[in-house]
Amino acid sequence: MTIFGISDRGAVRRSNQDSFRFRTDEAGEQASAVLCDGMGGAKSGEIASSIAAETFLSASWEDMEQQPDTDLADIGRESAAYANLKVYDRAYRDPDCQGMGTTLVAVLVRRDSAVIVNIGDSRGYWFADGHIQQVTRDHSHVQELVDMGFITQSEARSHPRKNLITRAVGLEKRMFSDIFRMDLHAGDRILLCSDGLSNLVTEQELSEVLSGQSELEPCCRELLKMALDRGAPDNVTIVLLER
Repeated sequence: MTIFGISDRGAVRRSNQDSFRFRTDEAGEQASAVLCDGMGGAKSGEIASSIAAETFLSASWEDMEQQPDTDLADIGRESAAYANLKVYDRAYRDPDCQGMGTTLVAVLVRRDSAVIVNIGDSRGYWFADGHIQQVTRDHSHVQELVDMGFITQSEARSHPRKNLITRAVGLEKRMFSDIFRMDLHAGDRILLCSDGLSNLVTEQELSEVLSGQSELEPCCRELLKMALDRGAPDNVTIVLLER
């Protein structure tokens, strides 16, 4: 199992409020990876994403190591809840951080079993047998409009309120995460990304790059370049795992 991650502030933003972390064991049988896209004034978005990413990785890895029989879904759910409390507590104690929050998308892998955890509109994709599918569902106002049939998925890409999310880490004391289970096979890839990539690159283009690049690093760098070439108005972060 291999992982690579990359992050860039983009062509417009002055700072990068995205964070990512990952870890694998020496045998390559176990992995935890997380990506967060922070929000808030000044540097608070950066603080929120960093706290959430570090907390999730630390908590999930400790549980995976010490509780090898615990269901990955339970580990992911509890680690996300703990990350939420850490961000919420910092915002409560620090006036400069009030109102800060972050998205969180993560993947936990134990041999052939995997779960993706999601809060917000950062995304998780599963690439297998030459095909890609979006595993996560955006927690956003625009996604709700799509679900109700008011707009199409194509119209959602250019909707003026596409960045308004309905769920985030750190805004409330209790937070609920979505959990998705997968059975992985050798060669399958999991792509985590912030909306700085998914707003600019289509699923078809993601699939073409994932199909055309055998190594993870050049794959991620090609996707980043695509976003930058299209103006990259937001931070762009990509984490790619291969089983």
